[in-house]
Formats: sequence, structure tokens, C-alpha cells
Amino acid sequence: MTPLLVVAALFGLAVGSFLNVVIHRVPAAMSLSRPGSHCPACDHPIRTRHNVPVVGWLVLRGRCADCRAPISVRYPLVELATAVLFVGIAWRLADLDLLPALPALLWFTAMGVSLTMIDLDVRRLPDAIVFPSYGVIAALLVTAAWIGHDPAALLRAAVGAVALFAGYFLLAFFYPGGMGFGDVKLAGIVGGVLGFLGYPVLLVGAFAAFFIGAFVGIAKVLVSRGTAGRSLAFGPFMIAGALLSVFVGPTVADVYSRLALGG
Repeated sequence: MTPLLVVAALFGLAVGSFLNVVIHRVPAAMSLSRPGSHCPACDHPIRTRHNVPVVGWLVLRGRCADCRAPISVRYPLVELATAVLFVGIAWRLADLDLLPALPALLWFTAMGVSLTMIDLDVRRLPDAIVFPSYGVIAALLVTAAWIGHDPAALLRAAVGAVALFAGYFLLAFFYPGGMGFGDVKLAGIVGGVLGFLGYPVLLVGAFAAFFIGAFVGIAKVLVSRGTAGRSLAFGPFMIAGALLSVFVGPTVADVYSRLALGG
């Protein structure tokens, strides 16, 4: 398994570097390819050797090589977070003997990282990321089911996508102040991916989003001493809950069922 995890880490670093471009440019409706990477302060192109994920930022000590303007630490953190998540997902799916689903889960993870940062920045979940992900993830899940000879997984994915989309749609319809339709559109993808992995993963992931959101909301109120503040973006909680459930969903569901049944 070690070679797989090494490849996942290196691939995650490379993808994380690209996600930094996505996070910055997609909300501004900018091209992802032109212009090339450049310093936003002096507009000087970034040298190839300085574009190496994490290492480039460390070599430059967090400053532009030309104008010495500071480079946000968020760039290497996004790269590291993506690499860590890719390694974790690869390890978990290998442990569950679900490696055919790895491409779909890696796409979902990369999508989740970019949407999380964008939602935190501008309170939007761009259609330019969400809508193409429906087609890509669907194709990857179909391929995974075909390789794994598991057509039932596709049925679970369809049920999960429809159920979570419908649930979020009703929440947004009856309580528009607490749920945006960007969250509704994302819910279908979350439900499909989690449903493919199993109904326990789907159920725990769906509830985990609200649990994490409530926990963060209460913490925010306590820190701000009860004063009103800016509403919380919910997309990051959906992504966090989904990824958390990939790792602990079956265990949590099993513990809950035992407690509920008194076993």
C-alpha cells in the first residue's frame, strides 16, 4: 500500500497547487490557464522552480521573489491539506477494498477543498465547479461499479443523490434564510458519493454536516459573547461531514444502532 500512498501524496500536492488557482480565479470568472501564475502585487510571472508545491513557498520564505510582497500561507496549507486528504482517502478505500471508487472520491475531495475555500471567501458555490462535477463523478462511479461488479452501489448512489437533494431543497424552500440553493445543488453530489459507499456512510454524512455546523455556530456565539455576526457558510460543513463519514460512518452507525437497540 505504501507506493499507493506516496503517489496519492504527490498527486495531492500537485492538485492542491492547481486548486489554489481555481479558488482565486473561478469566483472572478477568470481563465484558469491565462495568464500564467504571477504575483498579484507586481504582476511578475512566477518562476517554474518557485511553483513547486509547498517547497516553493518555503524557499521564498512566503514572499515574492521580485517585489518581496507577502504570499499568503493559505497557498501551502491548501496544498498540504489536499495531499493529506488524498492519502487518507486512498488508505481508507484500500482498507475497505473499494479502490475502484478512488478516482471519484479524489475528484470529490478536490472539489470539496476548492468549494470550501470559495464558500468561506465569497459565500458562493460556483456552478462552474458544481455542475461539471455531476457528470464527472457520475461517470467515475459507473466505472467503479463496473470494475467492482457492484451494480447495487449505483442504485445506492442514485437513492443518496435524490434523497439528499430533495431534503436540502425542502429546507431551502421552507427556510430560505438558513439554506441556499447552492447547498441544494451540492447536496446531490454529496448524496451520490456517500450513497455509493453505503447507506450508513450516507446517513452519518448527512447528519454530520448539521452537527458540525451547530457546533461551530455555538462556538462562534460563545466567542462573540452572544453578539450577532455574519451567517456561516454551510458548504464547508457539508464537505467536512461527508469526508468525515467516509472514515467513521459505518462505525458511528453501528454504535448508534447498538445503543438504540440496547445491545
